[in-house]
Amino acid sequence: MNSRTTPFDELDRKIITALMANARTSFAEIGTAVGLSATAVKRRVDRLRETGVITGFTATVQPSALGWRTEAYVEVYCEGAAPPRRLAEVVRNHPEITAAMTVTGGADALLHVRATDVDHFEEVLERIRQEPFIRKTISVMVLSHLLPESPEAGATHPAPHPAPGDASDVR
Repeated sequence: MNSRTTPFDELDRKIITALMANARTSFAEIGTAVGLSATAVKRRVDRLRETGVITGFTATVQPSALGWRTEAYVEVYCEGAAPPRRLAEVVRNHPEITAAMTVTGGADALLHVRATDVDHFEEVLERIRQEPFIRKTISVMVLSHLLPESPEAGATHPAPHPAPGDASDVR
């Protein structure tokens, strides 16, 4: 079932808001806040998961704790019309790309890249540029997050382990 056709009421919205604030909140706590029993909240959460409204639960972690110390947004400009499916294939091959989307404007796509350091970022950028249909890239390094609680400020997977003896293998 598609989430666009799924019945979605104000109680569902309150439950989702509570889970987005803290996915570890118990059904009993949510039920108290929204005026339902824990069992009723669980039934609604199960339905929201089955219909694709809730797509998962995750932990947001400080990126530097996982080895990601460099972050950038990369505009990608393609030769001709690169289909989104082809762009998606490319970005899946780079674990450092944490988000990617097609965009309006001059660029064809925008990539959110995390790397262990600037040298690693440069290596990722060179790998991206090797794709035959990519004409150019423009990168913008992130200096700080103005909304540190936003999902973009956190990491969802650890950085790759550096090779033994690599300059970034600092312990």
